Amino acid sequence: MKQKVNYNNEIKNSQDQKFYTKRATVQALEAILYEPIKVLDHGFIRVIDYMGDDSAIVQSARVSYGKGTKMLNQDKGLINYLMRHYHTTPFEMCEIKLHIKLPIFIARQWIRHRTANVNEYSARYSILDKEFYLPDPKNIEIQSQSNKQGREGTLDSNQSKRVLDILREDALRCYDNYMDLLNLDEETGEIKDTNKEGIARELARMNLTLNYYTQWYWKIDLNNLLHFLRLRADSHAQYEIREYSNKILDIVSKWVPYTYDAFINYRKESVNLSKTGVEIIKKMIQGHSVSEENSSMSKREWNEFNKLFLK
Repeated sequence: MKQKVNYNNEIKNSQDQKFYTKRATVQALEAILYEPIKVLDHGFIRVIDYMGDDSAIVQSARVSYGKGTKMLNQDKGLINYLMRHYHTTPFEMCEIKLHIKLPIFIARQWIRHRTANVNEYSARYSILDKEFYLPDPKNIEIQSQSNKQGREGTLDSNQSKRVLDILREDALRCYDNYMDLLNLDEETGEIKDTNKEGIARELARMNLTLNYYTQWYWKIDLNNLLHFLRLRADSHAQYEIREYSNKILDIVSKWVPYTYDAFINYRKESVNLSKTGVEIIKKMIQGHSVSEENSSMSKREWNEFNKLFLK
């Protein structure tokens, strides 16, 4: 079979390098630098590089020298204040670069977040590996009736097996045709028939299904990363991108633990209330009875409010 790229030597060589630096480093992140963190069936995330830590956020907020106050409670309190009041620019002083391997259909959803620097594996230049994503049967669900871009309710085992068979057969057939269009032998990666020409790689790639894996380097500042995670690590996000987001969230907890705690408290696990919602909360505290009819809310907003505070 065509040889897959083996990152083991690259990872070991990268980890064996030693550099002297005066810049801030984070030991918990250094410990996992370059290591692939498994996601889905063939995907991974690797931390390639980073700049800054919690103290860099504090330092930029105070525009001070060194590590600021060196009093941990004050630094943590300032980060909480910045997060709570949406003072975002100090968080932009930290950056991280990740190597990510992910299914193409997730990459196309991911790239909608346009606040990162991205360099993707080029299928115009190289041949894609024969690796495609197949969901776990428990994650094969039917179309949601209430959410046009969501899913809900699992299929029975026979239906799930049929779906997986279709996905697998289509992916394998498309890859066979992909190699045929390139005029390459799938086992060796060498030219298959010397009497014919393969078409250009940039054209042959059109034939592959969206569950094939691609890779990219993705560099982003911490403020925009947290915005990404607030949306994609949410329970309403698609399962597959949520799996990647949860792994990145764990990386953030190692990298900037104070910021991570503030993000969980003031963003991820918090709620936003409208002016009407605040007025209803005040009425409830004062002992007044509130219902959908006298709430001045739409049915959808009332249902969301009811789910959060009244059930």
